[in-house]
Amino acid sequence: MDFELIQRVFIYFVQAAWITVELSFLSVCIGLCLGLIGALCKLSPNPWLHYPARVYVSIFRGTPCLIQLFIIYFGGPQIGLQLEPFPAAVIGLGINIGSYMTESIRGAILAVESGQIEASRSLGVGKSQTMIKVILPQAARLMIRPLGINTIALIKGSSLVSAISVVELTYTAHRYIGSTYRPFEMFILAAIFYLAIISIASFLIQKVDNRYALSL
Repeated sequence: MDFELIQRVFIYFVQAAWITVELSFLSVCIGLCLGLIGALCKLSPNPWLHYPARVYVSIFRGTPCLIQLFIIYFGGPQIGLQLEPFPAAVIGLGINIGSYMTESIRGAILAVESGQIEASRSLGVGKSQTMIKVILPQAARLMIRPLGINTIALIKGSSLVSAISVVELTYTAHRYIGSTYRPFEMFILAAIFYLAIISIASFLIQKVDNRYALSL
């Protein structure tokens, strides 16, 4: 183990780790928005909302995330969509994780007792207000863990964006392997940073889950 080499490149891995965190955070935000919209559409009796949501989930859960990134980044220019690597990665990961979050959110909503809906409607509360004020607040507690699992999976999967030249941890490891010919040190260092990021994310998710449980 060449500790002098690790010390020399450490700062560059710190910078790459920050890019990984930023990329993951933005992708999760997109995924949450798409997941909520997708879940509500899948639960809607309106076929114009229900079927497009089903198609979205089927396509993005049924195809590899790497292929989706390639289509957005390399295939985009053919249809007039010219994106830099970072925004292409954020959009690609966000759309992909959104399809998984759709099912997580939908499952949490369905887990709320149907009697809650009936009681709300019997009081004259409309469907949309029932969903916003009654169902979603109760479902939010049930969403935390599955959405947290999706978030952890996204952080791990963010290594795929190195294939479209986003300078995150995996790309940085490959770059320094090419100049130092020391793959063991570079990949170990990248793994340590991924472990640190995921550990912090898991801790924050657990804190949110615990706090929400205490507030009920």
